[in-house]
Amino acid sequence: MVDDPINFGEAIKNVKPPFKIPKVKVQLSRGIKLLIVILAVVLLAYNVLLVYVEPNEFGIKVVRMGINRGVQQKVYTAGLNLVIPGIQQMYRLPRDVQVLELTAFPNTAADAARKDKAAHIQTSDGFFVDVDVSILYRIKDPYLVFTKIGPGSLFEHNGIIPKAEPALKETLGKLTTEDFYNSPKRVKQVQEARSLLNRELTPKGIQVEHVLVRYFRYSQEIQKNIEEKKLKDQLVFTNQAAGRAAREEAELKKIVQEGRVSVDVELEQGQAYVTRKIAEKDLYVRTKKADANLLVKLAEAEKVRLKNDALKGIGAERMVGLKMADVYRGLDLIVLPSDGQAGVNPLDLDNALKLFDVRKGGAQ
Repeated sequence: MVDDPINFGEAIKNVKPPFKIPKVKVQLSRGIKLLIVILAVVLLAYNVLLVYVEPNEFGIKVVRMGINRGVQQKVYTAGLNLVIPGIQQMYRLPRDVQVLELTAFPNTAADAARKDKAAHIQTSDGFFVDVDVSILYRIKDPYLVFTKIGPGSLFEHNGIIPKAEPALKETLGKLTTEDFYNSPKRVKQVQEARSLLNRELTPKGIQVEHVLVRYFRYSQEIQKNIEEKKLKDQLVFTNQAAGRAAREEAELKKIVQEGRVSVDVELEQGQAYVTRKIAEKDLYVRTKKADANLLVKLAEAEKVRLKNDALKGIGAERMVGLKMADVYRGLDLIVLPSDGQAGVNPLDLDNALKLFDVRKGGAQ
């Protein structure tokens, strides 16, 4: 028995939904409806009648109908501006710095830059070189740009691009093949190219701020010859620099040696000076000590002399006797011979005076 085919349409119809979605009736009041209408009108007017000029843009208004029709001289800055559709139109131009990249490698340039082929320049000695150049410029007067060049991106196509390569050929073409490797000369010609571009573009409202040479390439054969010559020149310069360095090093060693000798001489002179001053100090001290000792000895001799002179004067015998009397007074017992020639009789005063060589009173 063959199974009957399944009718999926009938099966779906027979399936009952688990629930029914309730129908909700929304009734809006008259005020809300009016508010919605007003908002819709405002949004429509905003999108149709107002044009927003961004902070990095200039706005130029063109009036197509009316008394003051044509390009308006007023430059509009950032903000909302009223534009009547069909009668007026707002054109916008960039306000920030623009970059034109003349390069053979577009992938190395900035994404926002305008890219064009590298400048193909013939040098003054007849060789060709491809130069990658970055030109930084800005729109100085948007009204002049709009009226003399045109709206939109025409300031690139009809303004900076047609003038860039001829100016570079005229200025950099004055250089020789080797002059491109001479930075001061190359920079001087680049500045001349910038001045030439400004003379041509400033009357049209564009100002070139910088012209920068990024890279330059000759043909393979010329590039190889130049590199070999430059390597030889660099080798010569290296040898010359090495010779100068050797001479300078020898001069430095000579100066250092002379300085060391001078230092040693000064140290020896200083040591001799110190030794001399120490000897002078010792001599001075010894001299002063000898003078002082001499003065002391002379004073002592003078004291002895004066004392002797005093003892030779009147009354000296009595003083000696008094001294001897003091000596006797301190003795408890003395034994002296009392007879003979050297006998001492303490009771014999004349003999005692004679013994001590004391003259009698009044004797001279």
